[in-house]
Amino acid sequence: MMLSIPAAALSVLLACIHTSYALYFHIGETEKKCFVEEIPDETMVIGKYRTQLWDKQTSSFLPSTPGLGMHVEIKDPDTKIILSRQYGSEGRFTFTSHTPGEHQICLHSNSTKMALFAGGKLRVHLDIQVGEHTNNYPEIAAKDKLTELELRVRQLLDQVEQIQKEQNYQRYREERFRMTSESTNQRVLWWSIAQTFILIVTGIWQMRHLKSFFEAKKLV
Repeated sequence: MMLSIPAAALSVLLACIHTSYALYFHIGETEKKCFVEEIPDETMVIGKYRTQLWDKQTSSFLPSTPGLGMHVEIKDPDTKIILSRQYGSEGRFTFTSHTPGEHQICLHSNSTKMALFAGGKLRVHLDIQVGEHTNNYPEIAAKDKLTELELRVRQLLDQVEQIQKEQNYQRYREERFRMTSESTNQRVLWWSIAQTFILIVTGIWQMRHLKSFFEAKKLV
């Protein structure tokens, strides 16, 4: 009974980690769409996409022609480009993060042929996989000749490693938030001191001005 509690807690924690998602979106000719993904450091990311063109005759999206391509650009949290490459109507891109934080993933069509966009719509299906979800475990099992139990242990070890990376990233975010809060509080403190100093100087000046005015009028 004691062994089931850590196992259940581990399952819940693994379920809470956001490691992959799939979506689709519409873009026009040369229009760029960007997505932000928070990624720990030293984490592999695999993106897969496929495009479809709107067909007026069938009123549906059909597979894109081979001449249509996509340009993929990846920027790290320091806005440094870590991947910039042209792909076809279907593609797969891979990169490894070296800096924890928000990575920007941008895609846009590299076609300038309006005939391809006669319908005015281009649908892009995008699938992003992060961390241990990028591993092809059936291929790993066949290559390393792993049993089902050994493969399951390998998966758990990869998941634990990903959890550690996520925890390190959360600590990194917490530290940055704390530094930002301390900097903001320090600025507010100095601004309050400056306001108080200005009010004191203004009060002294007003008192001296009034004293000089009363003396000139011989009221005191």
